Amino acid sequence: MLELKNITKRFGKRIILDNVNLSLEDGKILCVVGQSGAGKTTLLRCVSGLEKPDSGQILVDGKQIDPVSTKNEDSVIGVVFQEFQLFPHLKVLENIMLAPELVLKKSKAEARKQALVLLEKLSLADKADLYPYQLSGGQKQRLAIARALAMKPKILCYDEPTSALDPALRDAVKDLLLGLKSEGMSQIVVTHDMEFAQQIADKILKVEALKK
Repeated sequence: MLELKNITKRFGKRIILDNVNLSLEDGKILCVVGQSGAGKTTLLRCVSGLEKPDSGQILVDGKQIDPVSTKNEDSVIGVVFQEFQLFPHLKVLENIMLAPELVLKKSKAEARKQALVLLEKLSLADKADLYPYQLSGGQKQRLAIARALAMKPKILCYDEPTSALDPALRDAVKDLLLGLKSEGMSQIVVTHDMEFAQQIADKILKVEALKK
C-alpha cells in the first residue's frame, strides 16, 4: 500500500502541492485528474523521486521511503513518461534490456529472456529489432511500459498516457492498464481525461491549481 502524508511542494514562493494526503491499495488504480497547472505532474514526480517534496512523508507498506535517494535496484516505483524518453539509438529489445543489465546486474541472456516475454505480452514481439522512430505512437507507449515493467516495480505511474491518442489507441491503453491491474500491479495515472479516468480508476483524486 502506498500512502502520501501531508506532501507539500513549492517552486519559489508558489505552492504547487499543499498538504496532499492519499492512499493507494495494492493492485488498485488511482487517477489524478485536473487541468494543466494543477500540480498533477508535480505530484507524480514527487512520488517517483524526480522531485523532492519540501515536507511530508511517502510510505510503502507502512515504511517511509525517500524515492529521491532510493537506489535504483531497490526502487519500487516505475514511471512511464508522456514523451516516453526512449533511447533512439537502441533497438526495441535493447531499450528494455539496458536497465536490468546496468542496474539490476542481470546477465545479457537473462535480460533478453525477460525482454522477449514483455514484448510478447505487449504485442510487440515482431518489433524487437526495430528502432523507436520506426514505431507508431501507441507502439512507443507500449515499449515505454515494457521498459518500466522490466525493473519489476511495485507501483507503476503514468503521465498523461492517452494524450494525443485517437479513440482506438485510447481503448488499447485502457485494456492494457486494466490487464496489469488484474495481475496485481498498483498504478497511478495522471490525466486530464475524466472519461478515461472513470473507465479505469478505483479511486479518483481531483486536483485544482492553488490561487497565487
